[in-house]
Amino acid sequence: MTMTDLTEIRARHPHRIAEAWAARRRRRLLEDDGRLMIVAADHPARGALSVRGESGAMANRRDLLERLATALARPGVDGVLGTADVLDDLALMGALEGKVVFGSMNRGGLAGSTFEMDDRMTGHTVEEIVARGFDGGKMLNRICFDDPATVSMLERSAQAVDALAAAQKVAMLEPFISVRDDAGRVKNLLDPDSVISSIAIAEGLGATSAYTWLKLPVVDELERVMEATTMPSLLLGGDPQGDPEDTYASWRKALEIDTVRGLIVGRALLYPPDGDVASAVDTAVGMVRA
Repeated sequence: MTMTDLTEIRARHPHRIAEAWAARRRRRLLEDDGRLMIVAADHPARGALSVRGESGAMANRRDLLERLATALARPGVDGVLGTADVLDDLALMGALEGKVVFGSMNRGGLAGSTFEMDDRMTGHTVEEIVARGFDGGKMLNRICFDDPATVSMLERSAQAVDALAAAQKVAMLEPFISVRDDAGRVKNLLDPDSVISSIAIAEGLGATSAYTWLKLPVVDELERVMEATTMPSLLLGGDPQGDPEDTYASWRKALEIDTVRGLIVGRALLYPPDGDVASAVDTAVGMVRA
């Protein structure tokens, strides 16, 4: 299906989006190996379009959708995390048959904005996640002790955790301790103790943790970091830097930890240095399934 086809459907037959979701073949969240390999594509909705310092790398929507379709078609890829604009296109393309789907919920903290820490729920709602048959919703939980907007984000996230649990849907929380540097830019602290603090805060959100999962960065002393939680956790890829082999090596070691159930990776696999999306995805799948 071409971009023109997608635009034509949106213009003349928007009801077909709901029909595509209703007809989609679904699957259980975890298969027998208890692992998940999820491709992430919710960065654009927060204005984060760069990859490896190249601004606008994710700006071409046709190119992004083609890369996502390639990744989702690879054996061993379980599903996708994204916002409504991306997921609706993928559903129309038939790329989500038999796949796990997570909706991205709070995208209000736009990258580089003065209000970046005010991560409001501007994406998927719990009601839509349930109606479309998603497996859960994901929230970014950047905790800044110097920004009063943090407490509002935590309150809204806690409410979403409870609502998702009531619907028996996964609440995927992505916590960071965050600060602003001298230039006012938001920076996530990735030292082990900061990550442990972020985990402790995030996993306490809501009146129940029955359906809470975590999305966590790969950091130093990860074995000690993962002792901070009993929640099933997926590791995030982030914006890749340096040699991809070094990144793969860190993922491979991290995946040996018991509470780690797989990967959620976007830019590192969708925009590899050599452009070979299929090969990059296959490498990651091999580590997850091993």
